[in-house]
Amino acid sequence: MKIELHPDAETDLVDGFAFYDAQQAGLGDYFVDSLLADLESLQIYAGIHPIHFGFNRLLAKRFPFALYYRVENDVVRVYAVLDCRRDPAVTHERLG
Repeated sequence: MKIELHPDAETDLVDGFAFYDAQQAGLGDYFVDSLLADLESLQIYAGIHPIHFGFNRLLAKRFPFALYYRVENDVVRVYAVLDCRRDPAVTHERLG
């Protein structure tokens, strides 16, 4: 299965990288590597995750983030990579 990132999801990853790299040098790289591994797992497990706000939601393994995606034909489209510590209303507004 092919995985496509929406431009907003790419921005989310860049923002997460900047946040974690500001905390400690190198942590941003670890964040991106971890999230990319989670993204790659969608090639096998796409569609099995519960639906939240109209999207499948994969919880990241090492960081408090969630990947919101939809399976459309043979393509997994990732629309957002959001921090789970946010107010759910903000997440709903972003995905709505």
